Amino acid sequence: MFTKTKTLIVILTGFLIKSQSVVSQQITTPAPKVLEWKVEGTSRSALVYIPEGSKSKKTPIIFAFHGHGGSQEHMYRTRRFDQLWPEAIFICPQGLNTPGLLTDPEGKSSGWQNRSGILNDRDLKFFDTMLAYFIAQYQVDQDRVFVTGHSNGGGFTYLLWADRGKLFAGLAPTATVAGRNRNKLIPKPVLHLYGEKDQLVPAERQKNTCEFLLKLNGCTEQGTRITENATSFSSETGNPVIIYKSPGGHNYPQSANQVIIDFFKKTKKRETKSPFH
Repeated sequence: MFTKTKTLIVILTGFLIKSQSVVSQQITTPAPKVLEWKVEGTSRSALVYIPEGSKSKKTPIIFAFHGHGGSQEHMYRTRRFDQLWPEAIFICPQGLNTPGLLTDPEGKSSGWQNRSGILNDRDLKFFDTMLAYFIAQYQVDQDRVFVTGHSNGGGFTYLLWADRGKLFAGLAPTATVAGRNRNKLIPKPVLHLYGEKDQLVPAERQKNTCEFLLKLNGCTEQGTRITENATSFSSETGNPVIIYKSPGGHNYPQSANQVIIDFFKKTKKRETKSPFH
C-alpha cells in the first residue's frame, strides 16, 4: 500500500511540475489595438501590438504588410510575432483598394503600391507617417527597424527597401519579386521566401530575384542550411541572405514565422557599401 501511494505521489508531483512548466512557457502579451492616422485627408489604420516598457527602453519594431485582398487582422493572426518576439512593437497596416498586377485589375480589393510615383505615393506616405508616430511616442530602436510582407505586400517591402532602404536593419519579402525596384536596392540583410510550386508569382522569377540578392550583398556561393527549408549565405559586406524554399505554392507557410523572427533578432543596422560601387 505504501509503495503504491508513494508511486502515485511521484506521478502526481511529476505531472504538476510538467504542468507548471507548460504554463510558465505561455506568454501573456498585451492585446493588440487598432491605431488610425490621417494621411493627406485619407483615414489609414493598422493593428498594432505594443509591448510594456516600450516608452522607457529601446524597442525593436516590425512592419508586416498583407497581400492583395488581405487584411490587417489576417496578417496579425497568421504571423503572431507578438508571441515569438514579445519585446518588439508589431504593426500590421491595412491597405486600400488597389488595382492588382496579377489579379483584380479594377482595384476592388485592398493592396499596396508597387513602385514609387504611382497612386500619389499614398502608401509610402502612410509608412512615413506611422514610423514618425512610433518614434515620437515610443523608444523605438532605430537600429532595429524591420519590414516583411507577402505577395503584393512583399512587393511593397521591396519598394520600401528601394526608397527608404537606409531606415531598415533587415527585410523579409515573401512570395514576390524585386521587379522594377531591384536597381535601387542597397545591400541589406534579407530573407526571401518563395514556394517552389508558386504559379501566381512564378518560382523561376523569384529564383532570379534571389540570385540578384546574393550578388548585391556579395554573398558566398555555398550556403549553410539552418532549417529544412532555409539556407543562409554569409556576406563580404556583412549583409547575409537567407533563402527559404517552401515546397508549396503561393501560400505563406506558418513554419517560416520562427525563421523570420530568429533572423530579425540577430540583425542590427549597419552602414555598408555596395560591391557594385
